[in-house]
Amino acid sequence: MAESTILTGQFVRISQTPASIGERIIALIIDYVLIGFYIFSTVTVLSKFRLPSDFTMIFFLAVIYLPVLFYSFLCEMFNYGQSLGKRLMNIRVVKADGSVPSISSYLLRWLLFPIDGPITGGLGLLVALLTKNSQRMGDLAAGTMVIKEKNYRKIHVSLDEFDYLTQNYQPTYPQAADLSLEQINVITRTLQSGKKDRIRYIAQLTKKVQELLSVTPRENNQEKFLQTVLRDYQYYALEEI
Repeated sequence: MAESTILTGQFVRISQTPASIGERIIALIIDYVLIGFYIFSTVTVLSKFRLPSDFTMIFFLAVIYLPVLFYSFLCEMFNYGQSLGKRLMNIRVVKADGSVPSISSYLLRWLLFPIDGPITGGLGLLVALLTKNSQRMGDLAAGTMVIKEKNYRKIHVSLDEFDYLTQNYQPTYPQAADLSLEQINVITRTLQSGKKDRIRYIAQLTKKVQELLSVTPRENNQEKFLQTVLRDYQYYALEEI
């Protein structure tokens, strides 16, 4: 899997590598084995006690069913994106921009897991194989991805790298301040791309950015236009620090 590098608005460079499909499957198998062991152990212990019939179902739901049902959601929420299987495989759930997922993101991944797997017969696996960052449908909906924890790096960038933005810099496109981090990352990746269709991608992105910002490029070169938009965004981001 290719490593992706993101430069956030807070000038933190994040490098992360998507976990492979094999690593995720092994982590899931480990989770299922642990869940099976938990169920077996709990049932064995409870069978030794004579519980009033009225409370048998309540105990079963509270002690066995609910923890198993909410296992992945609770583990990821309270263990920074890791179930026990993911922890053993050194992989973790993060937002696509490198930040920590919100509770709603973890919840959405959990709610969509049945559609990714049991209900559709593994459609999520097919989607993960076809997406760049190996994201299943739950990841795409929640804006998350599973990464290799050992390859995850957050490097604070020296502000000296951005001196050119503090030396009486005059932004050309003030509208750039309204761009989202995801949009800025798309511009950055396009400019850094080494693909043979790079020029065509730059032309398409220039048109989209121009329409989004409602501006007319002052530069005769499309690549310079995108570079200017990127610098203007960084200028406003630097003002917020």
